[in-house]
Amino acid sequence: MSMITERPVSNPAGQPPVRTVTTRVPAAPRRDVRAMVSAYVAMTKPRIVELLLVTTIPAMMLAEGGLPSLWLMAVVLVGGSLAAGAASVINCYIDRDIDQLMRRTKRRPLPTHTVSPRNALIFGLVLAVVSVALMAAFTNLLAAGLTLAAIAYYDLVYTLWLKRTTPQNTFWGGACGAAPVLIGWAAVTGSLAPAAWVLFAVVFFWQMPHFYPLAMKYKADYARAGIPMLPVVASPRRVNAEIIGFAWVTLFASLALWPLGMSAIYGVTALLAGGVFVYEAHRLCRQVSRGGAVKPMRLFHWSYVYLTILFAAVAVDALI
Repeated sequence: MSMITERPVSNPAGQPPVRTVTTRVPAAPRRDVRAMVSAYVAMTKPRIVELLLVTTIPAMMLAEGGLPSLWLMAVVLVGGSLAAGAASVINCYIDRDIDQLMRRTKRRPLPTHTVSPRNALIFGLVLAVVSVALMAAFTNLLAAGLTLAAIAYYDLVYTLWLKRTTPQNTFWGGACGAAPVLIGWAAVTGSLAPAAWVLFAVVFFWQMPHFYPLAMKYKADYARAGIPMLPVVASPRRVNAEIIGFAWVTLFASLALWPLGMSAIYGVTALLAGGVFVYEAHRLCRQVSRGGAVKPMRLFHWSYVYLTILFAAVAVDALI
């Protein structure tokens, strides 16, 4: 808000009367609540939460053999979203030193000092406690334990250790991204069937051809921060081999679900979508090998489309 003050203007003798001049003085700026809320939401990395929604609900539907109760789905989605958000916020807290060195991340709330490290850590821990408590209270201990394990693995094993020490960080860190499949399945059945592990394998192996293109695009950023992502420390030939290899493994893993009670609706979809995924992986690697213009983000974005199509097929198959 602004303050309005009035001051009289002197009136020399013989001159017409002069009106009082009103001056608008800016008040001290208020904290922009909307910007602050946006900063806290940004630390939860909503794109990761989207991936949770894409994989968890179809896995729950397959575990149920139809549509689970709306209450259970709501609990798992809320609890899972809070858990993913908690892991991301704590990740931002741990990575605040390297985030300020990378152009891709230097505008995040902690590098820009929009949120203090202490407040970020408290926020992340509160989200973690609430998410695990919610899962324990309204699902079962297996789902709650998997939720806690996923948060701890992502922040303590991947972020704090693997990410900074080995080029295989993406591979070993893949368990975090695939965990929601197991959590959703466990919430429905209280156990983990072979089909749940196959879905876990699909998401696990998918993450290499999904993430390596992003690491290729921001190779200089990771190098500046001293993070040994594979495209930073390995030859293009090695990176190409892993992208293509894991794209094929992802396809084979998706087809392994077909004999486990899935119909041709899923099987044909997995074959066609997986075929396009593999083709795009080969396409990117040919660009790299020829030394021409490389567009790694095309495979990165298509990988999201692929996973969405595949798990939509899982959901449809479960309903039919």
